[in-house]
Amino acid sequence: MTKARTIIRKALAKGQEMGLKPLSVIVLDTGGHVKAFEREDGAAPGRFAIAEGKAYGAIMLGMAGTAQMARAEAQAYFMTAVNGAYGGKVIPVPGGVLVRDKKGAIIGAVGLTGDTSDNDAIAAAAGIEAVGYTAEV
Repeated sequence: MTKARTIIRKALAKGQEMGLKPLSVIVLDTGGHVKAFEREDGAAPGRFAIAEGKAYGAIMLGMAGTAQMARAEAQAYFMTAVNGAYGGKVIPVPGGVLVRDKKGAIIGAVGLTGDTSDNDAIAAAAGIEAVGYTAEV
């Protein structure tokens, strides 16, 4: 099983442990390309785009969803411009989590959606940390 699949499996397990609503999880590489995706039974079909938007913003900006949300609140014009530059794909909220290796380099991003954004970030971080990487929420 690849690390991307393990991240998803562990993130979903954390969501079940926390009693979260049905989740959708995506793992992107450093170019913003999909490595793996899974949607739990009962999750809305549109959750792929939301999960991807959370992860895509994180990887393209090198800034996790929590930091993106703070930036959007402080400088809405900046995040609006960024979203325009990236074709409307950026969703600047928690749940877009950067994946860092042991040296601190960004090696991908996880986008998780389905519950509150803060709970989404917790579950995503659990999946990332389960494979020995560092999560930046």
